[in-house]
Amino acid sequence: MRITHIINPVKVGDHSDLFHAQPVTFESMRVARDFTRTSNSKVDLELVTCQFEEDLEIVPDYFHPLPNLTKSVLDFGTFKVDRKLPLISDILQAAVQYGDWDYMIYSNSDIALMPHFYTSVVKFLEDGYDGIIINRRTISDEYKEVADLPLMFAQIGENHPGYDCFILSKSVATQMTLENVVVGAIKIGLALYLNMRVFCSHFQEIGDQHLTFHLGNDQVWKNDKFQDYRDHNSKELKKVIKSLKLKDNNVERYIKEAFPFRKGNQK
Repeated sequence: MRITHIINPVKVGDHSDLFHAQPVTFESMRVARDFTRTSNSKVDLELVTCQFEEDLEIVPDYFHPLPNLTKSVLDFGTFKVDRKLPLISDILQAAVQYGDWDYMIYSNSDIALMPHFYTSVVKFLEDGYDGIIINRRTISDEYKEVADLPLMFAQIGENHPGYDCFILSKSVATQMTLENVVVGAIKIGLALYLNMRVFCSHFQEIGDQHLTFHLGNDQVWKNDKFQDYRDHNSKELKKVIKSLKLKDNNVERYIKEAFPFRKGNQK
């Protein structure tokens, strides 16, 4: 089984929550990859990144950087605060064009993995799923450094209503309709979820297992100064929904069943 895990790293200053979260994510992915290599020799697992040119310098050498992104949300509008947010469709397309893999994993750059993450994913995929969403657990942000990873692993945390880790087959990935939805604003998770509900033949949502985690729950994306980015993704999501309805009459039902909406969190 060949799996490619892609993330979108971004260089930030120490004012950002990603300043601590991303190094933890990077190292947790390496640990989980190495655990998988020692426990399942039949899995070919590669870690890759898709980033803007200025972000390349923070990518660890155990990742394979794909070609740099060239477009951002700033090409599609004017915003009060410039944030060079990438289009999720560009990131997924970079993975589609790279290599000969069976399944792709996309997760947010602040989502860390438990050591057994990939081995668990393989077990799910062996059951025939072509699309899986794994919802994170939120742990305390008491520990922030890479050296504290064992203490982070030890925390059970709490389940969190939000979509931030997606596993899908190449067939599903090549069919998705995502318009100009961008990373870093609300509704991206719902856009991916709805596409997977439409195009997956055997879909599973995992809401409470101890497989991924996030440091704290600051919800920076709710800041009022980023309202125009929320408006952008909301507008693009409407286009996504309109397109998906032409392919599946159950889209409205899928929206009502979406985990973040059931829990009152529309990320």
